[in-house]
Amino acid sequence: MPEAPGADGSGPGADGGAPGADMGGPGAAGRDGVSGRRGSARQRLALVTGSNRGTGRAVRQRLVADGFTVRCLNRSSCADHTDPVVADLADGGAASEAARAVLADAPALDLLVLNAVARGLGRVDELSPEDWDEALAVNLTATVRIIQAALPLLRAAGGHIVLMGSHAGDRPFEGGLAYCATKAALRSVAEVLLLEERPNGVRTTLVNPGAIRNFDDDFSEYKMSVESVASVVSWVVAAPADTVLGEVELRPARLAAPPSVGLDRLQHV
Repeated sequence: MPEAPGADGSGPGADGGAPGADMGGPGAAGRDGVSGRRGSARQRLALVTGSNRGTGRAVRQRLVADGFTVRCLNRSSCADHTDPVVADLADGGAASEAARAVLADAPALDLLVLNAVARGLGRVDELSPEDWDEALAVNLTATVRIIQAALPLLRAAGGHIVLMGSHAGDRPFEGGLAYCATKAALRSVAEVLLLEERPNGVRTTLVNPGAIRNFDDDFSEYKMSVESVASVVSWVVAAPADTVLGEVELRPARLAAPPSVGLDRLQHV
């Protein structure tokens, strides 16, 4: 599955970006380092949730290399710095308050990457109410509440929202009710944002990865590296200013032999 299991959530521990990197796009700095529709010179600012491990950590590190100052919103601090604010993203109110605290001194926000995830697995007849509720709270409610908290600053910058989805959103699997249902719902969140916020200068992209090597001891050749996924996020954000990539689907370049092929696949749908 694309994301590391568990819920990740909050804090402004900020990683400084290298000055002068060019990501392009509305709200992204050009080679002169200017960011935002108002043309004021400032360091580009990104907020990344679930940034203390796996894909989120790789995205954070890539954005720093691209020239962003990155603030984190995690349940526990990143290993390489202390996040002054941490929050349980299973609590929508806490997620909203934490996002506002992280961004309290920011004049604008150029990029919001929503990567935090809860992935409680279980078949319908065994899925616990707690796992179902946590998936809804972290994967949907916290996502919307953080977006709501950040929207004024995203509008001020002409910024970009990146929702980290999953192949599970349109390729359901047994035992994945909570995960698949909440990832599927992100497509509607993305589409509504595209309709409502483009007039305000805010772009939205849903990124749907396939299998990712999210753990340090995973060396599968049939999964993508977290660095590769982070590169795609960087590429999405760098789209030309008059363009938005509404949805991007990515898969591992190599495919293992499936359990069934050809017409036999239809017996396993």
